[in-house]
Amino acid sequence: MINRRHFLTTVAVGTASAAALAACGTGSSSSGETGSAEKPVTINYTWWGNDDRAERTRKAIALFESKNPDIKVNGNFTDFAGYWQKRATEAAGGGLPDVMQWDLSYLRDYGQRNQLLDLGTVKINTDAFEKSLLPSGQIKGKQYGIPTSTNAFAVYYDPAKLASLGIAEPTGKWTYKEFNDFLAQVGTKSNSALFGSTDYTGVWWMFNIWLRQNNIEAFTADGKLGFTKDDMKKWWNTTAGLRGTPAIVSEERVTQLAPKSPFGSNVTATEVTWDNFMAGYLGDSGAKELKLVPVPSDDQDNLGLFLKPSMLMVASAKTKYKDAAARFIDFMINDPEVGQIFKTSRGVPASKTQRDGTTFEGTDKLVVDYEKSIEKYLKDAPEPPIVGFGTLEASFKRVSSDLNYGKLTIDSAADAWFKEAEDLIKQNA
Repeated sequence: MINRRHFLTTVAVGTASAAALAACGTGSSSSGETGSAEKPVTINYTWWGNDDRAERTRKAIALFESKNPDIKVNGNFTDFAGYWQKRATEAAGGGLPDVMQWDLSYLRDYGQRNQLLDLGTVKINTDAFEKSLLPSGQIKGKQYGIPTSTNAFAVYYDPAKLASLGIAEPTGKWTYKEFNDFLAQVGTKSNSALFGSTDYTGVWWMFNIWLRQNNIEAFTADGKLGFTKDDMKKWWNTTAGLRGTPAIVSEERVTQLAPKSPFGSNVTATEVTWDNFMAGYLGDSGAKELKLVPVPSDDQDNLGLFLKPSMLMVASAKTKYKDAAARFIDFMINDPEVGQIFKTSRGVPASKTQRDGTTFEGTDKLVVDYEKSIEKYLKDAPEPPIVGFGTLEASFKRVSSDLNYGKLTIDSAADAWFKEAEDLIKQNA
């Protein structure tokens, strides 16, 4: 497990500075890889996110190009769902971009199929990383991904909205019943003008946390499901009494608001998700302030929380520009000025070099302070999930959506998801 005490004491809350890492990257090169300021090589980089992340990423790319005039970076982005559809199409055609932002959910799928570059074969400086964090990007000893940052699950809330309704701000010490009562209170006191939240039981990682709270593993070491159909039914029953009430926004409304979230659209007072969404939510909602508290748990000594790599950097196994890709990845994960650009919008920087060069103030400090506040509850981060997990996570969201719409009962929803999961696991056995 990551030593959070050591991790967080390295975060500079005041003004800090750190020397930028020297550009490196002389790994295996393809014919004609070397570029020059007069004739730079061009690498493609893609990521998912909203306009806020796009603006920050473009600033980081411009900074990289100014320091590396022999390399040009062609960047593009899309939303999370569309992102993986594009990667699947590209992989089938053998044309993945040179460098990609990546999610832990899909690392094993592409890594085990030899579609990602083993980053241990190129020069990327990982000296500033907690050694216990790097295995989250490894498969069978090969480093396919390097975390840019870490994040943890939390309940976001808008204090101004709660104050306008005369509802006291939560402390984060609540059971599921108390949390549900809180969501219902928001809907009631606002006369249905504001919903409590989205249906948090439709989020895979919140289900994973609930399993951890009940000492149940999501997947076994041999790639099987570690929970039962009854476990899933119990989870989806948690909000059964709230669906169709002002406590939870309907799936129809969620779809209408997309690509913005209901919370970012000021339709809900709270949202249960990763703590690195702070900058995006502030940008979307225009809220003056947002706050974070821990998720509910019926065992206050076990919140089931963990640090997850909020995203990783990977490269295509077929890139013609390994050195250029490595230099760009090294820059994005280590450079202190990149840390200043992103702050906590990607999560808390995983590299000590980047953390030390980043000043955390205001809402960024709230994210850092939140992770410090849950330090004693943190459990080991998960290793890359089973092959096909990205499909299972998308299926979980889709089936949960149908449940929220009323198209499926809890029993039929569990039956549908388990059939898909068991079929997929059998195919990849």
